Amino acid sequence: MDLMNRVFREFLDTFVIVFIDDILIYSKTEAEHEEHLRMVLQTLRDNKLYAKFSKCEFWLKQVSFLGHVVSKAGVSVDPAR
Repeated sequence: MDLMNRVFREFLDTFVIVFIDDILIYSKTEAEHEEHLRMVLQTLRDNKLYAKFSKCEFWLKQVSFLGHVVSKAGVSVDPAR
């Protein structure tokens, strides 16, 4: 957990949230998101860390994360919990 926080320190609370080995990238626009995604993937590569493609999800409009639903509308409690 500490490793991931150190690796992504400059991006935390700007466009990245890390929880253990889960990385959530959030952006206001698609263009911004593309740049953020490139930065995160490059940071992983630079630190010789890898994301398993089968566990990755890209370009989602909303995501369940740590018992919450995160979307353009904001953050709410996940009703499935």
